[in-house]
Amino acid sequence: MKKIRVVVVDDSALVRGLLTEIINRQKDMECVGAANDPLIAREMIRDLNPDVITLDIEMPRMDGIDFLSRLMRLRPMPVVMISTLTERGAEVTMRALELGAVDFVAKPRIGLADGINELAGQIVEKIRIAASAHIRRVSLPNPSSMAASGNASGGAQRAEPISLGRVSTEKLICIGASTGGTEAIKEILMRMPADSPGIVITQHMPPGFTTSFAARLNTLCQITVQEAVNGGRVLPGHAYIAPGGKQFRIDKSGANYVCVVEDGEAVNRHKPSVEVLFKSAARVVGRNAFGIMLTGMGGDGAKAMREMKDAGSYNYVQDEASCIVFGMPREAILHGAADEVLPLLDIAGALLSRLGSTSDRYRV
Repeated sequence: MKKIRVVVVDDSALVRGLLTEIINRQKDMECVGAANDPLIAREMIRDLNPDVITLDIEMPRMDGIDFLSRLMRLRPMPVVMISTLTERGAEVTMRALELGAVDFVAKPRIGLADGINELAGQIVEKIRIAASAHIRRVSLPNPSSMAASGNASGGAQRAEPISLGRVSTEKLICIGASTGGTEAIKEILMRMPADSPGIVITQHMPPGFTTSFAARLNTLCQITVQEAVNGGRVLPGHAYIAPGGKQFRIDKSGANYVCVVEDGEAVNRHKPSVEVLFKSAARVVGRNAFGIMLTGMGGDGAKAMREMKDAGSYNYVQDEASCIVFGMPREAILHGAADEVLPLLDIAGALLSRLGSTSDRYRV
């Protein structure tokens, strides 16, 4: 068996030792090197040619974000970030995912040794996923062009303002994603006009990170993006993201859709789970729903997406070529849940065309 070769980059000797031990306990992977700063890591990557690196953020001589930016420009490879669970850590992690990191693990601020050992299963699972991920070279605009365009994020440009007209408030767009999903969701939401139907989203993410994710998207999009709040009404021109560590579903109160956020059991090992959101859409929204399944590992949401389709929804699934990980889209396709399988950058346009072609009947 060919083992996954991993280089660990962290300025803490304790963390380097723990991660090395965790990785080397696995039959299918080995830690081939451990560096205490990015400059040493650069030489190790060149000499050892690893399959995956784990990367800390705060390090001497060059922080992890600067190093990641250069790495993804010059030698794209799978990276799993090791991020401290703080407000700043969450914001910086969102930036790392924008730059091309496959995923991240939130390490505790206190009880570091016990905390990392408790996360061992999650760490090695994410390394395995990263090793099979489709990595693309990230091309970042120079600072002057970013300033000229007013886009300091270095990401996709804000979509040109368009209008759908008055679309029925019964319409609802439901999105599910996991690994690679933060950037995929951004690409879709940035193309949605201010008068789009309400959007509800489940992205696999731990507590403490979805607030920063929603806030970052809100600065980039024409629609309003926020974390879902229990009992909150779903409004047109708004997107609601499932809070990390909670289950999120949709219900109806009179003529309105409302968010239900609760501390339910994990479903398909996930909390939040796409299955929970999509099942509620099949039951509550029916033929007024549009489903979108994006990049992610596993099969969460596939069965429920088929339930949505059987209830009359129209569903889009991201194609393999544009996915970081094709697991969730593949399962949705195998379950017969897809009406269209499209490249990521075509999904929003196809959805808007379909919404536009039906909006006349709902104009007031």
